[in-house]
Amino acid sequence: MKWLIVILLAVSAPLAFAQGQINPSLLIDTVEIPADEFNTVLREAPVRQIDRIHAVSWQVTLDNNLNFANPNGISVFRIYDAESIDEFIEVGMGAQPNYKFWVAVQTPKEGYVVIHRDFERGWYPQTKSIISYTDRAGLTVNNGARIVVTNLDIGVFAIASYSVHGLESSTDPPSVNSGSMIVEFLSGDPAKNIFSLYPFYIAAAVGAIVGFLFITKKRT
Repeated sequence: MKWLIVILLAVSAPLAFAQGQINPSLLIDTVEIPADEFNTVLREAPVRQIDRIHAVSWQVTLDNNLNFANPNGISVFRIYDAESIDEFIEVGMGAQPNYKFWVAVQTPKEGYVVIHRDFERGWYPQTKSIISYTDRAGLTVNNGARIVVTNLDIGVFAIASYSVHGLESSTDPPSVNSGSMIVEFLSGDPAKNIFSLYPFYIAAAVGAIVGFLFITKKRT
């Protein structure tokens, strides 16, 4: 555990200094999505606006605490580009015991494309999934234990809104029966302040450590 403490101290020390700096570009929005919002079909899912647009370099953290009602239950989260809701990033999470996980992107040029899919142990309820983007490096997705999408070029993407759903048909049984999904939107422009992206590094480092320890513990 000594090496873990050293790493956390190493990433936390510069943050203390960074907090004392002027950081006009750093934006943080947090929403808690209740279980009943996932028991709807896509065509009826409302698109909800975020208080502020997150652009240039952003990160979305998904803390899925939903309790699924059946093994076929799913929770689907979409974020939409500020220019058009026809352009979006989608993350889907399935119920226990398989915990299937997928990532899809829709762009005007390519249409809807699934870029990653795991049918078993695709995500981990004990950890958080992270969607991150920079205008230079593209899209990266971490399922809570490992990176599953790396530096995918999706063009310019600024988050303005989101939606959730969990039913494929209105006749389907409920997907979830309780709990919630907590979503944190974080963004910053490194051109305005070098420390505006520091929380991204901390989240990535801590996420990687927690995921590694969780997987290692399960194997032993």
